[in-house]
Amino acid sequence: MKKANLISIVIFSLTCGISAQNADDALRYSQLFYGGTARFMSMGGAFTALGGDLSTLSLNPAGIGVYRSSEISITPQLFHIKTTAGFNGKSSTDYLYNFNLGQAGIVVNVFNNSSGTGITSLNFGYSYNRTNNLSQTILINGTSNSNSLADYWADISSGYFKDELADYVPDAFLGCDTWIIDTLSGSSTDYGTVYSNYGDNPPSVYGQDLKRYITNEGSTGEHALSFGGNMSDKLYFGATVGIVRINYSSTFEHSETADVKMPSGFVNFDYAFHFDNNGTGYNLKLGAIYKPMDILRVGFAFHSPTIFRINEYVHDNITSKFDDGGKYESKNTPVRYNYALTTPFRVEAGAALQIKKMAIISADYEFVDYSSAKFSETGDGYDYSTKNLAIKNTLGPVSNIRLGAEVRLNRIYLRGGYGYYGKAFKEGDNNSNLDYNSLSFGAGFREQNLFIDLGFASLSNPQLYVLYDSSEGSAVSDINTQRNIFTVTFGYKFGY
Repeated sequence: MKKANLISIVIFSLTCGISAQNADDALRYSQLFYGGTARFMSMGGAFTALGGDLSTLSLNPAGIGVYRSSEISITPQLFHIKTTAGFNGKSSTDYLYNFNLGQAGIVVNVFNNSSGTGITSLNFGYSYNRTNNLSQTILINGTSNSNSLADYWADISSGYFKDELADYVPDAFLGCDTWIIDTLSGSSTDYGTVYSNYGDNPPSVYGQDLKRYITNEGSTGEHALSFGGNMSDKLYFGATVGIVRINYSSTFEHSETADVKMPSGFVNFDYAFHFDNNGTGYNLKLGAIYKPMDILRVGFAFHSPTIFRINEYVHDNITSKFDDGGKYESKNTPVRYNYALTTPFRVEAGAALQIKKMAIISADYEFVDYSSAKFSETGDGYDYSTKNLAIKNTLGPVSNIRLGAEVRLNRIYLRGGYGYYGKAFKEGDNNSNLDYNSLSFGAGFREQNLFIDLGFASLSNPQLYVLYDSSEGSAVSDINTQRNIFTVTFGYKFGY
């Protein structure tokens, strides 16, 4: 029964954009929008060749070798997201704010050699870096003139007897248990909906008010443990062991309300689907920065795949109302799953120009192939080959670019950055044009061993969200999202 329930939930999630071990799930936990210190974020995260910032422990661990002293920093953030969703000509906007910890860490100088040749310093560091803020609220609202979620339930119920629905299509079972769908006259395995009076009054009468409210909460964050050093002020090297935490929950509430008196007596229904993901993953990062001349640095880093073990909790419920006073409620037994996810490896390359002590210009290139993400079982013997094939056919390789600049005016630093994150979905997918653009800027102040940095970053993207897909047609919303992150970093250098 576990696997049968899982299959239905996955099919539903593919059409509704809610994840349960599918390509969206794999992409969500594979994508990184590197967060961290205010300086790092305001320069677009273009630090592969720069180093000297605690956020680089998660990007290029060789950055720890650039440190000449010990340092501690902490970065609180204010996260603001604006989401605008269009559906059948109606636009709805929703906002979300939250405070969180973007970064906190320390680097300690454990060895110094003043000769200037050989290994001149060794450093050990720890930093927590938030790698993706997954919180968002979305309101989709409008009139559905040609289809319903009930049609989707009727479609996936076809071929099953009523007493089989709970085992094979549990979400559709809820629709049947509350009279949103029922068998057609003269059939035990074909289904109609309230919109056609269960097939007795075809064709279906639509025009109902449709509303879906989506609430996503959570994030991914990495605890980076790094060790690295400096050879003759020419070559910087480092390694990071990353411990990544996933904490994510998603709920959608879908309601439909008839705008006219229906032969079936239907008035409205409310369906809610919820899942929680919690997991821990591990990875290894290796990096180097080479300085062939004082003005130029080049950097390279390799990130191994992150191997997650994820615990998932899923439950759903429904209520319906009819004009004869009938009100029905039903819910499925909550289900827990355990599985593993292996994310793709990443390759980072960068170059930076340091113009004396006046300015820095930096550029990064990142390659990642999302089609190589894979699910695997953790003891129950479930075969994930079909889901992994779907990931391979849906997602592809991308190239990401980050640019950053910094200008020094005595003790004041002015910064700016840009980032482009490529299209992860292949041609032919609804979201083949989904990419991300970021703009950022900030300022910093240095006074001996104290520093304060301020940063702002804005990340925007388009998206097509499929509420459901049925034989009567699809319900699709075009969504535009803008994430704004305000950061401040407080830092202290010691051990000169």
